[in-house]
Amino acid sequence: MSKTAQLQRNLKLIHVVAIGIAYMSPFAVFDTFGIASDVSSGHVPMAYIIVFIAILFTALSYGKLVKKYPTAGSVYTYTKNTINPYVGIIVGWVTFIAYLALPMINSLLAKIYLSTGVPGVPGWVWIVGLITIISILNTFGVKIAASINVLLVVFQFLMGAIFIYLNVRAIVEGPKHFISLNELFPANMEFSGVFAGAALLALSFIGFDAITTLSEETMKPKKTIPKAILLVASIGGVFFFSVTYFMQSLFPDVSVLQNIEGASPEIASIIGGNLFLSFFLAGALFSVFASGLAAQLSASRLLYALGRDEVIPKRFFGYLHPKFNSPIPNILLVGVLALSALFLDLRTATSLINVGAFTAFSFVNICVIKNYFKYKKEGSLNFALSNLIGPLIGLGFVLYLWSNLDWYSIIIGLIWALLGVLYLGVSTGLFKKEPPQIEFDELEG
Repeated sequence: MSKTAQLQRNLKLIHVVAIGIAYMSPFAVFDTFGIASDVSSGHVPMAYIIVFIAILFTALSYGKLVKKYPTAGSVYTYTKNTINPYVGIIVGWVTFIAYLALPMINSLLAKIYLSTGVPGVPGWVWIVGLITIISILNTFGVKIAASINVLLVVFQFLMGAIFIYLNVRAIVEGPKHFISLNELFPANMEFSGVFAGAALLALSFIGFDAITTLSEETMKPKKTIPKAILLVASIGGVFFFSVTYFMQSLFPDVSVLQNIEGASPEIASIIGGNLFLSFFLAGALFSVFASGLAAQLSASRLLYALGRDEVIPKRFFGYLHPKFNSPIPNILLVGVLALSALFLDLRTATSLINVGAFTAFSFVNICVIKNYFKYKKEGSLNFALSNLIGPLIGLGFVLYLWSNLDWYSIIIGLIWALLGVLYLGVSTGLFKKEPPQIEFDELEG
């Protein structure tokens, strides 16, 4: 690879937002509604309001840091330069497990959807097929992947809008009524179930952080990426609340449904018949495809940043294809690793995402808090609110999410982190060698 090879800035705001929304997988709102409604005692819309407000503080922290470090490394770069290079590498290592796990989950979901529709085809065919297609598309460059994601995201929102319309029609024509403002809140203001639902739904917002890995490929990243982060989180929040508001109005008690875990397809069939159910399942499949495409894209960029820094072998991980300007070895490696979905289940893959995402969310807020004390301005209330109080609120919510993790997830995370520490110790001569640094001024463009 040429010493001057760099990622090219081809992405506009619409591309970055589409990738973030695709990564976030808006159709996840349908997959989780039944269980979330049961856990929150029929208050899913309020649970989404709570998690949106809480996650917004972390989104603002990402926005601050991407202005300072507009590179492909995301939380790895932020932690490395704000706290400590060794800590940054370990955080990047643990965070990578979430990027790796999402293609696995999407492959497993694709197998579930397609095996139901075409039971005669072995499940492994769908897993291998999905990973192969997204790997090929990502090798042709970020612009093509982003353009495809725009179309897929538009289709998902179209299906969501039709779903809402059919819900409204069913409510108007039937005995049900729209949830009032008072009914949004739990009886006697007992929020324990709502907070439990919020913890379950927090993963719905994973995606706004992934777009920070695209900073080096985005036009005017210091302006575009922070705006995209807030747009992705806000669009997701509005969509999730809107869909669940009407679903909860139609089915205030999901126990009347035959299958709580499969509540959304059942509701789609009830309100729109088999024809709409077919389109709805197509939307779910497109959601899985778009999310897998975005996840592999983000994972390959994180590996590229680590390779460029020579944390991992630069010859392989820091390579960019001269024509497609994409880190093809990383894309193929992520694809190969995602094939482990052939041997994993959804619980294991979800545990990996939880650990990686919560680690990233935690350290992004910690980095902003550390910068507050480094650049503290005497008597500046606004500076304290945005750089100390806000991140502390964001960190507090993430710690609450950590407390809701099962031991299975925590043990997997600790094992993965330990492997990273061992590798870093060996590669730096027992932490005696300082990891290489990047000159960010050369990369801002």
